[in-house]
Amino acid sequence: MLKGIPAILSPELLKVLCEMGHGDRIVIADGNFPIGLVGKDPIIIRADGHNIPDILDAILQVFPLDTYAEKPVTLMNLLPGDVGRVATPIWDTYDELIAKYDARGGETVGHIDRFDFYDEAKKAYAVIATSEKAIYANIMLQKGII
Repeated sequence: MLKGIPAILSPELLKVLCEMGHGDRIVIADGNFPIGLVGKDPIIIRADGHNIPDILDAILQVFPLDTYAEKPVTLMNLLPGDVGRVATPIWDTYDELIAKYDARGGETVGHIDRFDFYDEAKKAYAVIATSEKAIYANIMLQKGII
């Protein structure tokens, strides 16, 4: 055990966060994310039984967002058929959590199309597989410097 480290951050996840360099990205994936799609390049970390907001809050306590990137946080756009039909209240939760640790708050968040998100996830340093049930909950963070 370590002092000041959120218990939800497993030793494996802490190691990965430490290994990541400036500009590297990590995906926190919801329960519907096709983990097999990303192949063998990113490290896969299982966080079954956990939701994304709890993991995001813990990560942001120790993980600087990239201040050199205009949008160091990336979310998946709604599919055209879901626009105006599907609510994404988890995005508001993300904005609140980000604002706790980064003065730019929601300004850090950008959106890309679904398949572009999947392509970017394949290039990420790691993917955390959660049990999050909210749809459109996948989030990608780009690491900054201290």
